[in-house]
This record gives sequence, structure tokens and C-alpha cells, in this order.
Amino acid sequence: MFARLKLYMDFVVIKHTLFAIPFAYLGSFLASNGIPELRILFWVGLAFLGARSGAMALNNLIDKDIDVKNPRTAARELPSGRIGIYEVWVIILVSYSLLFYSAYKLNPLCLLLAPIIPLTSIIYPYLKRFSPVSHFVLGLNLGYAPVGGWLAVTGTFNPFGQSELAMLFLLFAVTFWVAGFDMIYSLQDLDFDKKNGLYSIPSVFGVKIALGLSFVSHILMLLLLAGLMYMLKLGSIFTAGLVLIALLIWYEHTLVKPGNFTRIPVAFFNVNAAVSLSMLIFTVMDVIV
Repeated sequence: MFARLKLYMDFVVIKHTLFAIPFAYLGSFLASNGIPELRILFWVGLAFLGARSGAMALNNLIDKDIDVKNPRTAARELPSGRIGIYEVWVIILVSYSLLFYSAYKLNPLCLLLAPIIPLTSIIYPYLKRFSPVSHFVLGLNLGYAPVGGWLAVTGTFNPFGQSELAMLFLLFAVTFWVAGFDMIYSLQDLDFDKKNGLYSIPSVFGVKIALGLSFVSHILMLLLLAGLMYMLKLGSIFTAGLVLIALLIWYEHTLVKPGNFTRIPVAFFNVNAAVSLSMLIFTVMDVIV
């Protein structure tokens, strides 16, 4: 039983939750301007877990025929046959049930907006068959995390409010951050994508332009976070965290060069996990202190 559970956790790559769940909590802390209720933190965490697990399972299901042909992904749980289609559908249903129930426990607005998450999770894997903009749709899928955390606290949305504008800055900061590192990650499949007509930015525009666009996306992320700092009047601790994140982003881009993709796993997982956790830690310290 435990071996099967571990297989399911590997299937949805549960360890990559480190990338974005800190941003879900970040939204909650900023919206509270302090420490949110434990009840909110609990349901925000479960909602994010359900949303991300459902999205990963959907992506793997939709991409099954592609992953079977790709040497890098052929050994994954679904293409290799270690998990069946029926089991994947159960994971999807359980995951999104967790999302919707958690949203219900938070507030009516969260429940009302919850269907957007599976909708864009379905769009992403199909979109990369037609357009390189798919990197940004993937980023948007993770960008929902701080928005969900924010709305879990406020329960309202005023399109002309300053705090909502700050929330949108956070949404797009995460979107550009994820899109930037996804362009780097997709370099591993450059030849496969070209051969199979998949529209990643590297396969459409080439390696140098892909790395350039990734760098620009990360600069936009930093600018949006600086704007967030200005709007919410965050202090020196947040500023120190932003400097650290800028250094981590710079380091990430030194790891990957045209013709040398061997350090992409380090850039993808280690550095980005550090970026996410640093943002949460420094922001929480700033808000509390």
C-alpha cells in the first residue's frame, strides 16, 4: 500500500510543490498584513495540493502518447505502464474534489473561482501543440497560487482597489518566473520538440532567443516584485529578500549555456525552490516584524 502511495506521489511530482505553495501562503500573509488564521492556512494548503496534483495528473494523461515517444519521459509512471488510466482518473477526481471542498471551506468567492484552475490546466497541454505561449499559460496556472491565498483571507475582489492591484502584481510575477524557468527546462527536449512539431519557445525560436526571453521574463518578475514592495510599503527585510532572489536568478542563468544543458536539473529544481522559499521567508519576516 505504501509503495503504491509513493508511486502516486511520484506521478504528480509532489516534491515540486516546493515551487509554488510558498506563494500561496505568501498571498495569505500579505492580505492579512500579519499572520493569517490557522484555519485559512490549513485550507489554502489543501486547496493548492489538490489543484497542483490534479493539474499534473491531467497534463500527464493528455501527454501520454507524446511521453511514450520521448526518451526523457518514457520511463515515467504512466507511459511505462506502472500506473493505469483508471488510476489517473481517480487521482484527478480526488485532487479536484480536494480543491473544491477546500475552496468551499474558505469562502464563496474562492469556490466561485475554483473552476478556472482545472480549465486552464486542460488548456496548457493542448496549447503547446499549437503555440509557444504555452509557457506563460503554465506560469499562469501557478500564478493562481498567491491569488488563491490572498482571496482566502479577503473573500472579496474590488477591481479598482490598490490591494487587488498588488495581488495582480504577485500573480504576474509568479507567471513570468515560472514561464522563464520552463523555457530553460524545455531545452532538454529541443530536438524531440522539433521532430514532433511541439511549440516550445526553444524549438520555435532557437536556444539563444529562448535563453534571452527566459532572462527577460525573470527581469519582469523582479520588477513586479519591486512594484509590489512599493505598493504595500514593505520594508528592508523584503528588500533584502528581493536582492537574494535577484542573485539566485542570476546564478540560475549562469548554469545554462547554449550547447551545455547538463546543469538544467540544478537550475530547475534547486535554484527555483530556493527562490520560492526565500520569497516566503523574507516576506513573512517583513510583515511580522
